[in-house]
Amino acid sequence: MKNRNGFWGGVLTGVLAVALVAGGIYLGYSAWMLWQYSGTRNASAQSGQSTESVSENSVATQNTLGKLGVIEETIEKYYLEDVKEQTLEDGIYKGMVEALGDPYSTYYAPEELEQIQEKTEGIYYGIGAYIGIDTETSLPRLSSIIDGTPAQESGLRAGDLIYQVDGKDVQGLELEQVTSLVKGEEGTTVRLTIIREGESDYLEIDVMRRKVESPTVNQEMLDERIGYIQITEFDSVTLDQFTEALAVCRGHGMEGLILDLRGNPGGNLSTVCDIARQILPEGLIVYTEDKNGKRTEYSCDGKHEMTEELVVLVDVNSASASEILAGAIKDYGIGTLVGTTTFGKGIVQRIITLTDGSAVKLTVSHYYTPDGNNIHELGIAPDVEIPFDGEAYYNDGVDNQLEEAVRLMNEKLGAADGQEEADGTAA
Repeated sequence: MKNRNGFWGGVLTGVLAVALVAGGIYLGYSAWMLWQYSGTRNASAQSGQSTESVSENSVATQNTLGKLGVIEETIEKYYLEDVKEQTLEDGIYKGMVEALGDPYSTYYAPEELEQIQEKTEGIYYGIGAYIGIDTETSLPRLSSIIDGTPAQESGLRAGDLIYQVDGKDVQGLELEQVTSLVKGEEGTTVRLTIIREGESDYLEIDVMRRKVESPTVNQEMLDERIGYIQITEFDSVTLDQFTEALAVCRGHGMEGLILDLRGNPGGNLSTVCDIARQILPEGLIVYTEDKNGKRTEYSCDGKHEMTEELVVLVDVNSASASEILAGAIKDYGIGTLVGTTTFGKGIVQRIITLTDGSAVKLTVSHYYTPDGNNIHELGIAPDVEIPFDGEAYYNDGVDNQLEEAVRLMNEKLGAADGQEEADGTAA
């Protein structure tokens, strides 16, 4: 731990706002944020001059910088193990953000930020599972499993809680910290210690990492009238995939669509709004309000409003951006929500990059559905509540929630057909 002038000189100057984020995932691009930190531990401090800071109330005073220096020297003198200077430096920044007590705000070292950016491209080296954080236990939870991936082949299931990764306890870790432990070089193996409902003991599951190309949209026709589209995440590639899937279903004569948002942890705000514009009537999609009450609205012109019947599947793992879409559909009354109450993440994060390639992610606003509902920590209740029958699904391959959605869709289409015949007779 040498070269302290270089260390303190690296206490970050200049900041750019890059993206709005939810659940650790990009939610869209924003304007410049003006914020500068110019406090340094340099010759001015040695000469007794006060160091510059962000504001009069800044914690980055000469006293706090001096105390950090004393702590660093104490660690160097007494701490049993060797520690890298960069580790301590990153710890300072992480500690400041963690002091907010907000599980969605964090500091990213440059390599961590690269991993987050890589995630939005839909290709990475890992196991092929979407991971969220269970708020009750503070443990990572597998929200969904990608078909044909190592996670599926190893027997992992949606809803599994991760207790350890390669023997390391992960309770209380940030989502990005967990995913960085799970991902790794192609061909290597990661051991997950799993807590699974119905099992009396931990499950030890070894999963070999490989290249995972993550399709975010799956599509099929369930019969000649009912189309099915699943969106697993709202990434930059999702809009084109959804547009194509919708066109394919319509090309097959779709009269009703089942849109599956179960296990969808969220994603890019601009993407979910663009997809909403393929579905919603004219009006608000969502709006946000920051700490100063500034309101930002995201709207739809209604030119592509869906005319087909719509049923939307949701569950406790449907979060953030998926709740934006589900909430708007419910408020406008253009579709029936089926499943269980959603996760309840009604806040927005912004990733702010620093000039050295690192970044901070901060919660910056609440979001509200078109009717003004704040769903944070409440979620969105379905119109038809039906818990998922995991035993039937994993033992017999029966998706009881999807079956209920199909039943409701057949009712809708039957009613629509009957109405058309009545209208025709009256004419």
